[in-house]
Amino acid sequence: MAAVTLSHLKLGDKIIEDVLTPLGSVLFHKGRVITPKEIDILQAYLVISVEVERNTKTTEDSVDEPVQKTNVPAAASALHEEYDKMVEVLRNVIQSFGAGQSIPVMDIRKQLEKMLEHGKSYNLLTFMPRQFSEADYMLHNSITTALTAYKIAQWVGLPQKDWMQVAFAGLLHDIGNIRIDKAILTKPNSLSPDEKEEMMRHTVLGYQLLKNVPALNDGVKMAALQHHEKVDGSGYPLGIDASQIHPYAKIVAIADIFHAMTLNKAYRKAASPYLVLEQIQSDAFGKLDPGYVRTFVEKATQFHNGTVVKLSDERIGEIVFSDQAHPTRPWVSIEGTIVNLTKERHLHIKEVIR
Repeated sequence: MAAVTLSHLKLGDKIIEDVLTPLGSVLFHKGRVITPKEIDILQAYLVISVEVERNTKTTEDSVDEPVQKTNVPAAASALHEEYDKMVEVLRNVIQSFGAGQSIPVMDIRKQLEKMLEHGKSYNLLTFMPRQFSEADYMLHNSITTALTAYKIAQWVGLPQKDWMQVAFAGLLHDIGNIRIDKAILTKPNSLSPDEKEEMMRHTVLGYQLLKNVPALNDGVKMAALQHHEKVDGSGYPLGIDASQIHPYAKIVAIADIFHAMTLNKAYRKAASPYLVLEQIQSDAFGKLDPGYVRTFVEKATQFHNGTVVKLSDERIGEIVFSDQAHPTRPWVSIEGTIVNLTKERHLHIKEVIR
């Protein structure tokens, strides 16, 4: 029997004494095997040490070999590296495109493919750029929209040949903003009617910038034009209804709204992704494609029991049951007490810890 501090726990260690929370509830029963999830939970509950049995090495062996940090798995780290490179590629593209040069589609595609190679480690509810500046909001919104649109394309059953083009659509959907006055794009308060009208022009401007690029299919160009159209015909710039909105544009609209609300802006802080999902669900009626939204929310919230989350009141617990009728409001076990978020409407999931 050995008391091991968290920094020296090893994956595969077996807990041999019940682990208690600071309030005396059982957090883990003896016999539980240490995995990255257990380490994160122990850290969240501020547990200092754990009694474990070590199979392959003695406790003395472990003193100089602390456990590897598990908060950023290798796959996620690789995704962040390629994401950071994508930011710089897109920054250069916007600068050159804004100066009247042709869009370097192959350069964009090359880096986009490298980033999407790590798409399996992308979780849209938990992913955050490592280096985020509010001045670079457009870059981050474009790239996260590309990542999420790529996921949605797969989730809704689009053919594989469309997936990369949908990612392009997400990446370039706001390209028309390079023709909009920066003072309008970054204005910290409400836009005047004239400024709103100018802002709305970015869809047409984006389409005009992309329409003669042969390496991009029509869906990418229509997404730039139509991503603010609504299925009930109340959107812009054309006021068309669902029957005329391209599938790429419907997908990009969902991804764009999600990331517009979950990324910090100069004039507004990021919202909880779970509240945003609920907002998107309500907007599905008459505004967004309801089938795509339903699939998006269901897939984004497909938690496994045991997922560790933080609630809006800062309490931390494990998901123990997910109700398909209310995918953003599972049951969460907190120190032995079940919090049913379908009933506790004043609470919501603030973030996923692991």
